[in-house]
Parts: sequence; structure tokens; C-alpha cells
Amino acid sequence: MSEKILEVLSTISLQEKHIKKIRELDSSIHLSSYSGKDVNSIPAEVWEKAEVLLTNGRNLPKLEMIPNLTWVQISFAGVESLLKSDLAHKPGLVLTSASGTMVEMMGEYTLMAMLMLAHKIPEVIQLQRKKEWGNNMSKSLQPLDLRGRTVGIVGYGSIGREIARVLQPFGMKILAAKKNVMQLEDEGYTPEGLGDPKGRLFTRLYPIEALKGMLGECDHVVITLPHTPETHHLLDKEIFDAMKPGAYLVNVARGGVIKDEDLVAALKSGRVGGAVLDVFEPEPLPVDSAYWSLPNVIVTPHISGVSADFLDKVIDLFAVNLKRYLGGQALYNRVNLDKGY
Repeated sequence: MSEKILEVLSTISLQEKHIKKIRELDSSIHLSSYSGKDVNSIPAEVWEKAEVLLTNGRNLPKLEMIPNLTWVQISFAGVESLLKSDLAHKPGLVLTSASGTMVEMMGEYTLMAMLMLAHKIPEVIQLQRKKEWGNNMSKSLQPLDLRGRTVGIVGYGSIGREIARVLQPFGMKILAAKKNVMQLEDEGYTPEGLGDPKGRLFTRLYPIEALKGMLGECDHVVITLPHTPETHHLLDKEIFDAMKPGAYLVNVARGGVIKDEDLVAALKSGRVGGAVLDVFEPEPLPVDSAYWSLPNVIVTPHISGVSADFLDKVIDLFAVNLKRYLGGQALYNRVNLDKGY
């Protein structure tokens, strides 16, 4: 009896090393790799045979093109835009995200952002633009050590857990808030040596409902929540008023979790001491946004998860999940359509 062939289709342009890694997993794998620039550039018979699809979420096929598709691996962590597609609602189809693949870079970015705020880099940048030599003994330029201070991580998924790991050597008190405080372990994909898979690195864990109480203790607040209907504009005036006066904010989640006009007001008043913002609603950030000109804000163009090795990391996850698929095991990062992530 001939071996059943597993038809795998990638609409992401793969390098030879990636193709080799996937094909060497099992002799039953037949991999077809195309660029996803145009759905119709891929032969209809390839779409028809495909059982597994690796995609960046762009140029998705119509349902009638993919009768045999059972699993889609997406190459990014946020899936809210994909959930609006017909593909996501194909009966019996499993969607998995790339959650966990970008955490290393996002942990480094967050540490950088917190250090920049603590060392008054936004103020220093303003002085540089004005060609002024600031008084290095003035209170306005006086750094605040991370050691001994408190950070609140809002959202304790794979990104939040890696941030907690990165901050361990700095001697900070780590508080975390998440939706389900009874689930301490991370059931998603975690690269070896990263994150906090067992949920042991925080000092205290809060339910999201108790967020205001947690924020009152925090010198730094880091946002890593998914953007869902429940979290849309969750961070509003009430939340900013509950924060410790002068606390710093870093957002590497999604722009939609923040109500912009409320944060702008809090930054102007000094209620929020400063912010590093990597994500916005909408993107690109409009030229008339107040964030561009606020002296205590650093704007970056959604780069916290960008890495030269990004595709390598996605293929590492895909290979792990493909092995599990062949073995009949549950896949990592299965998307819950009701939760939106």
C-alpha cells in the first residue's frame, strides 16, 4: 500500500533551508512553495489538493478553491484581520497563529523602551533637537533605576511572559494581569529558554477586573493584550487616572486597546509621565496625530516584533506543529474564533 501524501502549500516565499527543514520532517510531506502575491498565480489543482496551508494572511483563497484544506498556519501572532475572512469560518478548519515566535525581539524592545523612559531619553532628544546642553544635575534629567521599582504587565500571554523573564536580572517587582488567573501555565508555543511557561516569575497575578488596583502600584506599565471587542479602548481615562502619577507606559500590543484622546490628555497633564508607543489606531499613524509632537512620547512604526530572523522563527514553529499534526497531537496556538485570538 502506498504512503498517504500530505499536501502542504506555502504562499510565503521560502528559502531552500526552510524547504529542506519541512520536507525532512517526514517522507509523506509534499511541499509546494509559491509567492503569495496573487492567489490565481497558484495552479487550481495545487489549491485543490492542499491539506495544510502556511500563509501570511494576504491574498487568501476562496472557499471553493480549497475543498481539502484542514489546517492553516498563519505567520503572525495577531489574527483579528484574518478572522473577518471566509477562510477562518470554513467548517472543520483549524487556524493556528505564530504566537511565541516574536517574543524574543519584543522582550528586548520593551526593555529598551523602559530604559529609555527611565533614563529620560525623550527629554534628551528634545534638548538635542534644540541644540541645548542640558543640566545633567537637574531633576528633569535625573534617571530612575529599574531595580526596586514595580512593573505591571497587562496581558500575560507569550509576550508578557518573555518580558517578565527579561526583567528578572533588573530586580523589579513584577505584577501581571490576565483574563484567566486560574490558568498559570502557557499552553501555547514557547521557544526553549524563553518566557515563563509555568507562570512563576510574577510577584502577584491580578484578574483584568482588578486592573485599576494593580496599576496604582506600578512605576512602569507594559501593554501586551490582544485586541478583541472586550479589550477595545480598555485603557481609557479611568485607567490612566488609576495609574501611579508619573508612571511610564509602553504599548506593544495593538493600538485599539488604548483610547487615544484619553492617553494624550494624560500625557499632556503629566498623569502619565511618558510613553513609548509601537502600535496605533489606525496605522500608519496619521500626520495630524498629537503623538508625533508630544515631548514625552517616542513613536516607533510597529517594529517591536520585527527581526531579520523572523521567517526562521516561523518555520521553527511550523515544523513543530507539522510534526504534531502528523502524530495526531493538538497543535500549538490554535485560534479561538469566539475569543478572537
